[in-house]
Amino acid sequence: MLRPAGAGGAYRRTGEAMRDGRGLSRSTDIERIGGRGVAMWSDDELTGDEVLGHHAWTGGEGRGEDGDGGPGGVRCGHPLIYPVPPEDLPTPLRGRTAMGHRYVGALFAFDLDPVRGSTGARFEVALTGPGCRAVRLDADGDSFGLVPSGPGSAVAARTAAVARPGLLRRLAMRRGGPRVWTTGAQSATFGWGYEDRRGALPRAYAMHALLEIPADATEVSGSLSVQVAGAGEVTGVPFTEPLRPVAENAAAVRLCMAADVVGYSRRGNAETEVLQHDLVRILGDARRAAGIGDGRVRPQPAGDGQFTVLPVGIDESAVIPVLLRELGERLAERDRGRAAAEAMRLRVALHRGLVKEAPNGWVGAAAIAVHRLLDSPPLRAAIGDNPAATYVLGLPDVLYRDVIVPGVQPPAEDFREMTVDLPEKGFVERGWLYLGPAVFTATPPSR
Repeated sequence: MLRPAGAGGAYRRTGEAMRDGRGLSRSTDIERIGGRGVAMWSDDELTGDEVLGHHAWTGGEGRGEDGDGGPGGVRCGHPLIYPVPPEDLPTPLRGRTAMGHRYVGALFAFDLDPVRGSTGARFEVALTGPGCRAVRLDADGDSFGLVPSGPGSAVAARTAAVARPGLLRRLAMRRGGPRVWTTGAQSATFGWGYEDRRGALPRAYAMHALLEIPADATEVSGSLSVQVAGAGEVTGVPFTEPLRPVAENAAAVRLCMAADVVGYSRRGNAETEVLQHDLVRILGDARRAAGIGDGRVRPQPAGDGQFTVLPVGIDESAVIPVLLRELGERLAERDRGRAAAEAMRLRVALHRGLVKEAPNGWVGAAAIAVHRLLDSPPLRAAIGDNPAATYVLGLPDVLYRDVIVPGVQPPAEDFREMTVDLPEKGFVERGWLYLGPAVFTATPPSR
């Protein structure tokens, strides 16, 4: 340990490095003095299955040594990869989960063999999987919410749940230690640099990053490189860390969407087959335009309708306006020039809530409520009284307040308040009604 040799914040060593049964030195604690804060570097070294490999320095000046007096090197730890759910992400990233992206936290750890008088070190990660990149690099625990009293953010809490305490201490106790900077955010190659002009670099390191990977990725792979001034470098240490499958059927808050073709039962067989085909196509086109790929949803068909639970973590303020715009445009495009009796007009409903996929469909209050809105008398009356409308939408007050009121399109003033009261179902809910764009004027079809 370093202790003051005199006034003014100097340093002196107070303890020798300890060796374990393998002849490997344990990392040294460093204490900053002179009233400028404390940096205690954990002496919990990487051991057992945590170790990816121990690699000797190459191309250096010979200032490093291992526990047996050799040239020394670095012990690289297996990267610790863990899932970060959409609700824990910054808002801009939540919308990207609907575009085929997934996010994981990554904790990288390294132990250096003793190095005499080194003033700088750099640790670099190069991801090799397609579509992988670091979207955030944390210089220390504070920057991702690891505070002295414990985890102060959702991401930090998840890291603490899966990481060994010694690794967290490496992140949390950086104050007063070497200056650190990060490079390569928003790219597949990124790293951390450390500088200490006193030549008293610590031996144990940990770094945290938030990675963006494809939604269907099964592993995170890449290579690790370390450069230490005066000692040498170790480059291209490969790693491959498997990922746990995403639990798509886990209970979560999701947006539910239901649609139903108006007057379907009064059409002939040939026409209903065309209606079914066009319904699937138009709803799919609208979802894809909103950034929700086909592989991320499993629509439930119902002949004259469709029910879909949208992915976890979508940005509703971006998705809902696009869905409604595309739905109106594609229905108008289909029916332009057709007779009123041949038009495909829809009742549509949205709702949000905690739902879970069960063996025979989705369960949860929102999955029921969205159908109550869809089949409600106010929606049936509105589409019947407005024969030029391509569709009528019903949504609950919570979505109106959260998404429509703060948004621009569709305008909040175009919505009409309604109350859905179904005594026989034991259902009462305040909601809002919206009419889609007009295509033609004709005799109202059946409700």
